[in-house]
Amino acid sequence: MKNYKKHFLRFAQEREALKFGEFSLKSGRVSPYFFNAGTFHTGEALARLGRYYADAIVASGQQFDMLFGPAYKGIPLVAAVAVALAEHHGRDMPWAFNRKEAKDHGEGGWLVGAPLQGRVLVIDDVITAGTAIREVAALFDNTEARMAGVMVALDRQECAKEPSATGKGLSAIQEVERSLGVPVGSIVTMADIIEWLREQDDGDQALEGMRRYRERYGVE
Repeated sequence: MKNYKKHFLRFAQEREALKFGEFSLKSGRVSPYFFNAGTFHTGEALARLGRYYADAIVASGQQFDMLFGPAYKGIPLVAAVAVALAEHHGRDMPWAFNRKEAKDHGEGGWLVGAPLQGRVLVIDDVITAGTAIREVAALFDNTEARMAGVMVALDRQECAKEPSATGKGLSAIQEVERSLGVPVGSIVTMADIIEWLREQDDGDQALEGMRRYRERYGVE
């Protein structure tokens, strides 16, 4: 596992963004872990988060011309990532975000920041159902831009629908990749969390829960 992944997981646990236990999800599943990017709510935490995103982007080899953050969670994320790419990787990229409601005065419109053009990498926290990302793709339809890919903090790597006799189906991220035809990357995955827990002196209990959950709901 790459070092930035290990550092990110320790950082997420310290910030209580990553917790282990029993957590009821909207889907009705009881998950052995929970991830909440909303706890990165200080300047120092956001700066570090931006650096981990930037590390993951560079490691992915993703080719893009600009960054985009979907309102609302994606707005501080895309700003932090743009700063981190410039300061730590020498890549000064234009970035933009959308308004939920188009503005009819001042500069007007639904877009804030650089003009949308070329290959756009979308920055978000997680993909739960893929609805928000598909809405972003629709925003690009009448622009000179195309979505080149998506980068999120965590890929849960679990099936979107309940497993059945015919199999587990695809994860929400896999469904987005198939429907939009773009790659979706992440800082870490569920597999990364499991591998990291194996290295922790106090990770046995959490590790067993993660293994059982992956066996029931996990996808490749």
